[in-house]
Amino acid sequence: MVKIAVTGKGGVGKTTLSGTLARMLARDGFDVVAIDADADMNLASSIGISDPPDPLTDYQDMIEERAGEKGGMFKFNPKVDDIVDRFGVVGPDNVKMLVMGTVDTGGSGCMCPASSFLKAFLRHVVLKDTSAVILDMEAGIEHLGRGTTKGIDLMIIVVEPGRRSMETAERIKHLSEDIGVKHLAAVINKGKAVSLKPQLEALGIPVLGEIPYDEDLVLADLEGMAPIDKGGKWLDDVTLIKDNMMQMISNFKNISDDK
Repeated sequence: MVKIAVTGKGGVGKTTLSGTLARMLARDGFDVVAIDADADMNLASSIGISDPPDPLTDYQDMIEERAGEKGGMFKFNPKVDDIVDRFGVVGPDNVKMLVMGTVDTGGSGCMCPASSFLKAFLRHVVLKDTSAVILDMEAGIEHLGRGTTKGIDLMIIVVEPGRRSMETAERIKHLSEDIGVKHLAAVINKGKAVSLKPQLEALGIPVLGEIPYDEDLVLADLEGMAPIDKGGKWLDDVTLIKDNMMQMISNFKNISDDK
């Protein structure tokens, strides 16, 4: 089983990458669970799901039953093993999808039933040995403060040419170390004209590949199609990124097994 989180500054293309990787891994034979953990909740369209599930945070009664009541005692490890089957939907290529929703409580250190429930789910979601979990994280770095990305195998930072995108990548690098995320990699979007690879590797972030600007991606968005269904030359680049990603994760696991 592999767990992958995709993050980066808003608007860099992380949701397009998340949805496309989910579909590709499903075609490779993985039992894929794609989790929309972004407040904008756009992952469904990137996968090709027209009727996404309701956010888990909408099920307040269920959360309070399992994690505890607001203002009272709550459980740090509520029951979550049936969540995918009960609250997910199945999309193209048999990709299962869930929407996390947002926690309407101020402060990144929210200690409330909903936060406890979501963290437990992200830590413990497991289906089978051939499972792949793709987390489309919210833009920026706030999710790292909540620690929802603990336990993942690889965090992919999507970057594009621009100072703010690179600054976000650098902050993600530093914060990930603080919460124990060991393995990072980058994907460069719309970056063929300007090479960001030397700067990223100087930060200690290896680059999985680059996705060039492609009009087919723009047309897919305008036509309301999943990018992978629209097609285009860019898919060859994402296929290479996916292969490099899986090889990197395999190397990490082999090193861990040898210790």
